[in-house]
Order: sequence, then structure tokens, then C-alpha cells
Amino acid sequence: MPAPLPAPVALPRLSWGDPASDRRALLVHGLGSNGALMWRYGVALADAGWHATAVDLRGHGVAPRTLDYSVAAYAADLVAAAPDGAGPWNLVVGHSLGGAAAIVAAGGHPAWTERLILIDPAIQPTPRDLEIVQASQEEAFADPSEAAVRAAHPSWHPQDIELKAVSARQASRWAVEQTSAQNQPWDVTAVATALTVPTHILGSDPKVYSIYWGDRLDALRAANPAIAHSTVIGAGHSPHRDKPEETIAQFLEIVGA
Repeated sequence: MPAPLPAPVALPRLSWGDPASDRRALLVHGLGSNGALMWRYGVALADAGWHATAVDLRGHGVAPRTLDYSVAAYAADLVAAAPDGAGPWNLVVGHSLGGAAAIVAAGGHPAWTERLILIDPAIQPTPRDLEIVQASQEEAFADPSEAAVRAAHPSWHPQDIELKAVSARQASRWAVEQTSAQNQPWDVTAVATALTVPTHILGSDPKVYSIYWGDRLDALRAANPAIAHSTVIGAGHSPHRDKPEETIAQFLEIVGA
């Protein structure tokens, strides 16, 4: 029996699509981001007839601040974020930290969602990965302006540039720092290995940068036949921002929309 999760907080929401739709998806962002940055998935799902809901994770966006920034705490909030009406989420989409939290939520509460799609999930970051993440977050907090985001990512859509700057200004720097500090070692492989819900990892291109690939991914897939995988060629850790058309095309194919 899984260990009990920490006390949850209520997460702010925004949504796309018809609230009356019987297909309901939850979108979970990564470290230092906010729910609005999952807009590509929200728009795509809404256009396909879904109702998609994105949340701000604790310590991010306008969500409550806490002392606990363990992956288990993030997962507790997601479990408490049930869809409107009865039943489970039909789909949960989690990017990076959001992917790790969704794994822990689904692992402990299999009835919470019918499916998972994990976007370059932070399942077992290496020490080098954590150094890259820390440097990226420090850079974002040092200059949370649109000009800085545009200079670092000139190919991004204007809305992604705008929202990434907003997310850096909204997020608690302490919360982001504590997310790394409180999750040592950072490893949810055992939970992912035991997942029973159908799961698809939509990975980034290791030739650009991916936080989860190679032997770790191969071993997980060999251990759990419920997990499938595909790669967005040419995309870094945030494929929906780096290669949005290619990412959404693959995403919708996985969803079956």
C-alpha cells in the first residue's frame, strides 16, 4: 500500500473547450512555469472536442505557497484536483516536474486518471540534469523579462515568450529552489515501473536536450509494458514550445483525437 500523501492545497485552474464535454483532460506544467504555458495542449484538445483544464502547481503561478515541495506534495494536490462531475480524468498530461507528480498521483490512486501522457518527464534526473535545471531557473529569475526570454528562445511563439516571462515573475524562487533541495535523490522510477494506467512518454530529442532518455528509459519500458514512447525530433526539453506543430501532431495521434 502506498504511503499517504501530504495535505493538499487547492490549485487555481484555467480551461479550454466545452465544459459539457465528456472527455476531460488535466494539464500539469513543469518547474518554474505556470498552467497558462500548457496552452498549446489546451487549444489542441479543445479543437478536438475535449475540455482541458490546466492548474498552477503549488508555489507557482498564483497557487498557494507552502513549506513542502516534495514530488509527493505536488502529487497530493493533483489527486485532490478532480474533474467537474463524477469519475476520473480521461487524460492527464504532465511536463517535466508535472510528469513526475502525475506518475506519483496515478501510482497511488489508479482511478484518478484513465491515461497519462508525459512530456519529457523528470522521472530520474541525473546530477548534470539538476545542474542544468538550476542554471536555467537562476537565469530566468535574474531577468524575468520578455526581452530576455526572446533572446534565449527567438523561435518561440510570442505567447510562449510572454507567458514564460510572466511565470518567472509569478513563481516563488524559494519554492523552485526547494523543489530540487527536498527531492534528493529525485527518482520516481519505482512508481513508474508499477503504473497500471496506459502511459505514453513523449520525449525530447537527446541531440538537443532531454531530461529522460537512454538506458533509464529503455529499462523502464522493458519493466512496464504499459509504457510507450516517441520522440519529437529537433525539440529540447519543452517540445511544445520548441517544435509546436510537430509536437501537437504527435500528441493528437497519441490521444487518438
